[in-house]
Amino acid sequence: MSHATLSPKRSSLRGATLPKWFAWAVAAGSLALGYGISAAAGLHSDIQWALIAAVLFVVGSYAVSAKVEGGRQARDRTATSLVWVAFLLAVTPLASLLWETAERGVKVLDGYFLTHSMGVVADAEPGGGIYHALLGTLEQVGLASLISVPVGVLTAIYLVEYGRGKLARAVTFFVDVMTGIPSIVAGLFILSLWVLILKMGPSGFAGSLALSILMIPVVVRSTEEMLKLVPNELREASLALGVPKWRTILKVVLPTSIGGIITGIMLAIARITGETAPVLLLVWGTDFINANPFQDPQESLPMYIYLQFGAGSDPAYDRAWAAALTLIAFIMILNLAARGIARWKAPKTGR
Repeated sequence: MSHATLSPKRSSLRGATLPKWFAWAVAAGSLALGYGISAAAGLHSDIQWALIAAVLFVVGSYAVSAKVEGGRQARDRTATSLVWVAFLLAVTPLASLLWETAERGVKVLDGYFLTHSMGVVADAEPGGGIYHALLGTLEQVGLASLISVPVGVLTAIYLVEYGRGKLARAVTFFVDVMTGIPSIVAGLFILSLWVLILKMGPSGFAGSLALSILMIPVVVRSTEEMLKLVPNELREASLALGVPKWRTILKVVLPTSIGGIITGIMLAIARITGETAPVLLLVWGTDFINANPFQDPQESLPMYIYLQFGAGSDPAYDRAWAAALTLIAFIMILNLAARGIARWKAPKTGR
């Protein structure tokens, strides 16, 4: 008996390719089947229904693809399906958060809300606004940036351009440690030093000191990575022309990486804008406008949200949601600005 007679007959479907709309068809069928299974089992949670549909989508994609296209292509489609499921699992809570905040925040978010403080408005009464909190946030974040940006950028320049030996390794180690410091620890450190030992009292500047501790390692790390991306040939060419090293850094290295450095700084600012623990310990909060960050308690947006939710009345809840929407919008603007600067400063390649 010949070898051809003994070998199994290969399916004519092997090597075929599924149409482009196959994934959408499987997704629609999985959603419908998942909803039916949830209804039959008496499950009322949308999360349970979505998880069942996700499992059916992955299994269905693999089963049909393995039957038609073969095992290798089926495994590829399974990996792609898992990536899409993971993406949706990550995006869905974010989208739900943004939708919920926007839906509840727009009730009282208007020009009056942005230009007035709580002043003489009680927490249980309608009215009032976030002007004092918005002013405090801008001042505190601005002071923290003035402290952190020079320190972080100069530290990164030292580590990349000059750092050698034990000192550089020690600085790198402490930067890594500071990156993982919880915000409450930074607040307690400034509280013990600034308020308890130096007797300076609560103020917006005290909160800025704690925020700068959280911001410095982010600036150092982002700036360090951007400086490392600058080709060494540019440094060597400048030094070969007799230009001093400090001038090479100032005129060649920094301009080449300035887009990435600014992006990292703006992302660091966005990271500290929503911090609450240092503000709670060091700034305390007030219902009145305090434009002096160096004296007396001052309000901030995270603190305002926390206090309004704690008030427990419907008008306070509305103000808290509106303040949360304002804070999210502020951080989104910073992130979009960082992306815009990165694209603007990116090297242009001609054709």
